[in-house]
Amino acid sequence: MSVPLTLLGLLERAPSHGYDLKRDYDTFFGVGKSLSFGQVYATLSRLTRDGKVVMDEVAPGDGPDRKRYVITEQGATEVSAWLADPVAPEPHLQSVLFTKVVLALMLDRPAEAYLDAQRQAHVARMRELTTVKRSGGLVEGLLADHGLFHLEADLRWIDTTSARLDALRTQIRGVKP
Repeated sequence: MSVPLTLLGLLERAPSHGYDLKRDYDTFFGVGKSLSFGQVYATLSRLTRDGKVVMDEVAPGDGPDRKRYVITEQGATEVSAWLADPVAPEPHLQSVLFTKVVLALMLDRPAEAYLDAQRQAHVARMRELTTVKRSGGLVEGLLADHGLFHLEADLRWIDTTSARLDALRTQIRGVKP
């Protein structure tokens, strides 16, 4: 997730104060991982420095002055380019799951036990996401679906790899360092 570009997108929608940006980010994008106020204001400071946002209004508040930020043409151009650029398809060919299985086999450790433990961790996370999906709104449900689909794919891979461990073990042991 690109926090700076997401904040720029929220600012393109409407000029906002940092507090409002944090609230909107947390509502739509921060499910399970909200932004800290420090991160919001540090990001806004960098975006201001880089000419992507400007402050158009400073008003006194209960604490520090309330600054309202507005996206610049440069910032809007960057958001447009980012939205038009497809996200790189995941996953990459080198995954941590695969690396751990191969290393376990190379080191003559119980790869089967690792895969079983990983399966249990995935199933537990799927239960958590299913609860989020059932109890949340549309945004939370769609995010939970995204996670569930990735976990399902991992579980298929874990099952396929478990079924092929003996062949993989034989192949790995045949390669000399």
